[in-house]
Amino acid sequence: MKLPIALIAEDEEILALTLRKTLERLWPELSICAHAENGVEAVNHALKHCPDVIFLDIKMPGKTGLEVAEELAEEWPGDRPFPLIVFVTAYDEFAIAAFEHQACDYVLKPISDVRIAKTVQRLQSKLGDQQQRPLELEKMMAQLAQIVPTLSGAGTATTEKLTMIRAAVGNQIRMIPITDILYFEATDKYINVVTAEQSSLIRMSLRELLPQLDTSVFWQIHRSYIINTRYLHYATRDETGRLTVQLKGSSNKLQVSRVYAHLFKQM
Repeated sequence: MKLPIALIAEDEEILALTLRKTLERLWPELSICAHAENGVEAVNHALKHCPDVIFLDIKMPGKTGLEVAEELAEEWPGDRPFPLIVFVTAYDEFAIAAFEHQACDYVLKPISDVRIAKTVQRLQSKLGDQQQRPLELEKMMAQLAQIVPTLSGAGTATTEKLTMIRAAVGNQIRMIPITDILYFEATDKYINVVTAEQSSLIRMSLRELLPQLDTSVFWQIHRSYIINTRYLHYATRDETGRLTVQLKGSSNKLQVSRVYAHLFKQM
């Protein structure tokens, strides 16, 4: 019988070491395949080792734990069971409520033996149920769709919504009405603001931008895209079940992440 393996993704070295030592005591059969110090390493190690369990710090440099989980959901090889995710977090009890009794587990900082023991018991039970393993990815996608806006602050009533975007077009700065924007596309350090006539740049992340948008109109459909649904022409599902959307005024087909596929259930 294959012994389970785990990846620890935690940028605080002492906490990562504490978690490793605690797991060695409480779950000696578990093998730690690697330790990632940031989100980019977490993705690379996970795709290389295909662990059964990943302990993901929510706040990491490079990529957050939520961004890592989203990316792995898209890139995970189809012939391997998706890993069980345990988020390591310092968030308060109100945010933690999003994790309770769902596919993703969590542990609070500072780590305690009692909480880790409970997590180990849950993980062992899920790993032992081979019939349920293929459903874990679907369950996690549904949960991430709820957790991401909860922890990013998207859709909160306290944030004033944008009506104009100040963006760079070449050497010029232009004011673009929010109603003219077809979609936002995340690049390395910028967001590409796309209208029917042109593209321009703003320096921020989609996670910073989303709380400033009316999320009844602007939908995040992928870790790289937020679309203006008023320009949504149609969505297409291919033979593998993957979705793409076509917007009026654009020839580009935009991929829909599994995390956000529920937005198109009726299509």
